[in-house]
Amino acid sequence: MIPDIPAPGQAATLRPGLRWLRFPLPFPPSHVNVWLLEDGPGWLTIDCSIASEPTRDLWREALAGEAFAGRPLHRLLVTHFHPDHAGLMGWLAENHGLCPLMTKIEWLQARALFFDTGAEMVEHQARFAEAAGAPAEYADFIRARGPLYVKSVAPLPRVFEAIADGQTLSIGGQPWHVMTGQGHAPDMACLFNAEARVLIAADQILPRISPYIGLHAGEPAADPLGAFLASLYRFRALPEDTFVLPSHGEPFYGLHARLDWLAAHHAERLSLLMDAMGGSSAHDLLPVLFRRPLDLRNLGFGLGETLAHLRRLQVMGQAVSEIDNQGVTRWRRA
Repeated sequence: MIPDIPAPGQAATLRPGLRWLRFPLPFPPSHVNVWLLEDGPGWLTIDCSIASEPTRDLWREALAGEAFAGRPLHRLLVTHFHPDHAGLMGWLAENHGLCPLMTKIEWLQARALFFDTGAEMVEHQARFAEAAGAPAEYADFIRARGPLYVKSVAPLPRVFEAIADGQTLSIGGQPWHVMTGQGHAPDMACLFNAEARVLIAADQILPRISPYIGLHAGEPAADPLGAFLASLYRFRALPEDTFVLPSHGEPFYGLHARLDWLAAHHAERLSLLMDAMGGSSAHDLLPVLFRRPLDLRNLGFGLGETLAHLRRLQVMGQAVSEIDNQGVTRWRRA
């Protein structure tokens, strides 16, 4: 039986030596799950939520309360660079003498975004949005907003320990196998315990929504959706009765059915875009993928996801793009 969702600052026990914490977020999807694995005399935590004073207070409550049962936090693993997962990495590392475990690409991505905060970077993002057909109002919003990453990430630790796909970590005397997933993030770490049939899936496999798959200004020629779909095939090798622990939503069973849904969901979106494009910008095509209008805070996510699907079609040879005399990229069927 899966326990009820734990209250903030509290923990629910899923299995002996495996606990579930949940931290609220000030943006969708409204929360992030953090997992505690019993590890010798203390605990290993997987992810840490955003850097904010309310989140620090909840961590203090958890560390001092029944969640940690009087035992220390002595290891930290961060699945990927996003602020809701890595935001308090530096704060926890400094206060508990930890060397975070993280894949090298995710570590480097975190550092790149944390330190690249100049006006040139912000202008690059604004021009990327304009090239996707976004209105001047949104480009001005980006310029006025400034860099986002540093607003919800504490100063990063200077050292880390690299982990990699295929590696086995000993946690509490049990082997946990590192499986990396791509698309949502460049090299996100998931953990699988074959004996217990437990998968800590991070944002790679979520129970109710697809993870955000977006093309971004820093790597405009990437194919994140292609990378994501390829990752799904690798996770299909795990048993169907695997207990999946996602970073958002509730733990669930039914891994293979969920993988099928994710693949079908994106196939449908690709088909919709194929039918709709005709010299269209990514901004023109937003209503094809999103039923409700997107406000300025969410427009960037919509553009990124639409571009990721268009780029997948381009890589498959089904779409072509060209730049018009206004500098806007237009998409049509090949």
